[in-house]
Amino acid sequence: MKYKAEINVMPLKELLDPQGKAVTSSMTNLGLPTIQNVRVGKHISLEVEADSKEKANEMVEQACKKLLANLIMESYEFEVNPS
Repeated sequence: MKYKAEINVMPLKELLDPQGKAVTSSMTNLGLPTIQNVRVGKHISLEVEADSKEKANEMVEQACKKLLANLIMESYEFEVNPS
C-alpha cells in the first residue's frame, strides 16, 4: 500500500536562525513590522510503499534521522497517511 508522508524540519529553538532573522528584518521594509520571530525550515513530501502504516512510519522516521534532518541543529515532525 502507498502512503504519503508530510515532513516538517525546523531549526532547534535554542539555535540562531539566520534565514529567519533576515526574513524578520525584511518584514519591516514590506510594511509588516508586527510580524516577528520568523523561523525558516523545510517541508518535504514523499510517498512510501509499505505493508502497514506502522511500517511506513518506521521508514519515514529512519529517513528523517539518517538523511532529511540534521539532528544536531534541527527537529522534525511528520504525518503519514494512505495516499
